[in-house]
Amino acid sequence: MSKLIEQPRYSCALGVQQTVIAIQRAVPIVHAGPGCSTKIHGLLGQGEGYAGGSTIPCTNSSESEVVFGGEKKLKGVIDGAFKVIDADLFVVLTGCTSDIVGDDVGQVTREFQNLDKPIVFAETGGFKSNNYVSHDLIIKAIIEQYVDKYAPAKGEVIPGLVNVFASIPYQDPYWIGNLQEIKRLLIGIGLTPNILFGPESGGVSEWLTVPQAEFNIVVSAWPGLRSAKLLKRKYGTPFYHFPYLPVGGLETSRFLREVTAFGASIDREKAEKFIADEERKFYTHIERTADFMLEFRYGIPRMFYTILDATYAVGFSKYLLNELGIIPAEVQYIVDDTPEQYREGIREQFRRISDRRSANVEFSVDGGEIQEKIRQTNPKQRALILGSGWERDLAADIGADLLPISVPITYRLILNCGYAGYNGGLRLIEDIYDRVLGTYR
Repeated sequence: MSKLIEQPRYSCALGVQQTVIAIQRAVPIVHAGPGCSTKIHGLLGQGEGYAGGSTIPCTNSSESEVVFGGEKKLKGVIDGAFKVIDADLFVVLTGCTSDIVGDDVGQVTREFQNLDKPIVFAETGGFKSNNYVSHDLIIKAIIEQYVDKYAPAKGEVIPGLVNVFASIPYQDPYWIGNLQEIKRLLIGIGLTPNILFGPESGGVSEWLTVPQAEFNIVVSAWPGLRSAKLLKRKYGTPFYHFPYLPVGGLETSRFLREVTAFGASIDREKAEKFIADEERKFYTHIERTADFMLEFRYGIPRMFYTILDATYAVGFSKYLLNELGIIPAEVQYIVDDTPEQYREGIREQFRRISDRRSANVEFSVDGGEIQEKIRQTNPKQRALILGSGWERDLAADIGADLLPISVPITYRLILNCGYAGYNGGLRLIEDIYDRVLGTYR
């Protein structure tokens, strides 16, 4: 018996084209049928990067390629891309059609690699996984096919240099702002972070220093862990894992102090001074809102629902409860198709979300089913929904306030807004109460 899944929150494996676009001057080359790349851009979208959106080279495989194979056409598209696009790295990605037919994309790509062209490939047929999983697959392809070949000094460790694996570009609509804040914080405690994606990155030249990191940092529930483990096997680089997005004062300070304890080259005294200065500024702003919070206490949402990926759901829940005093609903929802081996750790995070509160968590990829459960169980009190554009009608139906956090983002333009760290915590307060005041009667 088939089951219809409503309201997708992520893409198929080919959605990793957005990861490639997020690398400065990197270009995906898509070997797939017409429309696949465009649909992914429409879902994950805002912004095209250096050569994204309608600029992405694509074979647009048709019936002819299904019958006779598409390797010749792919070779022509790659050759043309090198002639007309000035890029530092090209990444060949496959779609369902080419993977089912069995085109030897690796062999075609190696012909160009043997000519010393900056190109790698990965098999990303949409049916194989989703873009959370294939994000690590692309990192692996770049490390093994490009960094290993061109990195100047793989054995020389640079003290204080760290590789950061955090927000998945575009799948996290706030990835640029989050990575900017994480980089600022790590610099503040004395580290030199390779952020790898976005405008805060040095592009391909930064990737070439990946093997020289003192250690790696993973800031997520589970995406990025495979990459960190790969680098530990290849180069012996240890890694530190913080399993959710640090938001606000308490969790950001916890994150920075744990990183400081992990890194042998960090000056503890200077790092602690930076943390103390950041906490002072953060709580000064919080104190300024005391009168507003007191006078407006009956207009503030009393409870919240998260319909987010695991990294956001845990981080936001801790912040909203422990620093803003908004209570989690009995059940929180995680929509990133979390692999089974990570689910118990996430459940445990919700069990001890604070010293006095806990919440249950349900893993589901069916947005329609989640919304129906919330409609049936929502108590008659004002609620805050942290979800996506799909939740607009739900919020209207139950009289809740909606802050869109996850894709699809259809009612908000995002440039460099982010919710990580001290600055992200302040921005989250502004955005929540912007919506609360906008609907207050």
